[in-house]
Amino acid sequence: MDDRNDYPVCVITGAGPGNGQALARRFVAGGYRVALIARRAGPLQALADDIEGAAAYPVDVGDEQGVNETFARIAAELGPIQTLLYNAGGAVFGDAETITTEDFAVGWRSNALGLLHCARAVIPGMRALGSGQIIVSGATASKKGGANFAGFASAKAAQHSLAQSLARQLGPEGIHVAIFIIDGVIDSEHTRELLPDWETEQFMQPEDIADSVYHVAQQPRSAWTFEIDLRPFCESW
Repeated sequence: MDDRNDYPVCVITGAGPGNGQALARRFVAGGYRVALIARRAGPLQALADDIEGAAAYPVDVGDEQGVNETFARIAAELGPIQTLLYNAGGAVFGDAETITTEDFAVGWRSNALGLLHCARAVIPGMRALGSGQIIVSGATASKKGGANFAGFASAKAAQHSLAQSLARQLGPEGIHVAIFIIDGVIDSEHTRELLPDWETEQFMQPEDIADSVYHVAQQPRSAWTFEIDLRPFCESW
């Protein structure tokens, strides 16, 4: 990758094992330079070192000034940002009586406020290019709030509404905004430990999710998707 202008730039927030890693590998394979964003510098750098064509940029997406400075550095070092994959989104579970107000705020900060910060950071550059993609990793909880999902469901619902607002605002300017409703349990070492009796086919494979995201990022503007739901074939819905 000698000439940065020959390679589109993709930023992935919430980069880590699972979806973040799979998204990074898929977009690098598709010819992108990839900037990985997460809060913890050590694990993030280890992930970037393992993926040729990826670079680590640690920052908390809830920190507006930090996001602005980091995205400006990405654009200066890698080139204009064409694609933002917003994969950040913490989950703290509990019902309305047991969840703490601090944990409630944490979910909103990572899912909704962080999306606002990152979108604001990339919109001017995408507007100058006349094109771009902002793709959000959403969840079924954005559509239905379970009893133990008071914090997570409300945060994901806010994220979904913000994504829809962005899509309606930016679509006429050539910037494609889409959201993936992830309906299932993603395969990882952690989820395998939590669900030791599950068969492999019951889990969602991060690589398969990444393939779907990559496809949507390449859609021609005559046939854009705003919302797409993904679930394993055996999921009850």
